[in-house]
Amino acid sequence: MNHDIGTLIKNLRKSKKMTLKEVSEKTDLSISFLSQVERSLCSITLQSLHKISEALGVSPSYFFPDTIQMDNNLIRRGNHKQPEHQTSFIYSDLSGDVTDPLFVPRLVTLLPGDKRETPFSHKGQEFIYVLDGTLTIILDNTEYDLYPGDSIHMESTRPHNWFNKTDQPVNFIVVSSTSPANLHN
Repeated sequence: MNHDIGTLIKNLRKSKKMTLKEVSEKTDLSISFLSQVERSLCSITLQSLHKISEALGVSPSYFFPDTIQMDNNLIRRGNHKQPEHQTSFIYSDLSGDVTDPLFVPRLVTLLPGDKRETPFSHKGQEFIYVLDGTLTIILDNTEYDLYPGDSIHMESTRPHNWFNKTDQPVNFIVVSSTSPANLHN
């Protein structure tokens, strides 16, 4: 687990004067799990991080400040350092410094054997494009395997999740949008 993520979550939660119970109620994640994440005692999935960021009113990229490099507020240069995350995924925000973005692009790498999580839903839409590997998507309780070059565009309100059931990493791009009421994250 990247120790900075837990610390950032805790500091942000406290700055917003929110209790673990309040975050738990907004995310459907247990208080004990949230506490363990904040103390860097367990790993966190991208889906759980998305729920927490929504509850705290920030983009998930807030928790990965080192992955963003901007030039002239328009061009994002690739980060050529190896990430030091010890979770089952590697996450990189590809967005620029745009005020009130309509969508958020991310590059995600799921490491081999990522465990299947319960499908969840949230506001907005998602577009996923597989670059390398085989990504398994659960959409409305049906599994679909996506291969390099495959994509899916869906309403995020439909129960969904993704995982890597292979022994090779999966690289894909996710572009998420939210409703206008939630664009100020």
